[in-house]
Amino acid sequence: MTISFERALGIHEQAVNLRVQRAEILANNIANADTPGFKARDLDFRAILAQQTAKADQALPLATTSGNHLPAAGAGHAADLLYRQPTQPSLDGNTVDSQTELAEFMKNTLDFQSSFQFLNSKFKGLSNAIKGE
Repeated sequence: MTISFERALGIHEQAVNLRVQRAEILANNIANADTPGFKARDLDFRAILAQQTAKADQALPLATTSGNHLPAAGAGHAADLLYRQPTQPSLDGNTVDSQTELAEFMKNTLDFQSSFQFLNSKFKGLSNAIKGE
């Protein structure tokens, strides 16, 4: 009997990957808080995760001939990124609200930790099952 990691891990593997990508986007926003004309970006985590889950349910994974190949599709592409609507636009055209970005970054970090802990417990359970414990 083979173990299907997709079934065993559910959406949490995809969720962790999306959280990492979102952290990069939010960190970029924070880093550019003082850049004139910079437009804050974010992604709709729920919509992208739902889209990836639907794709995984109906499509077979693509075969690659090398581990160095880029994935065919994924989150974080320019089409997935949305512009954040500023609550109070600045005079220089920058739409980054540092407090909003920091709050979103912290929420994303907590969500990442939750998904990571869930994955960790899944792996421990699989390990115990393999050992017969």
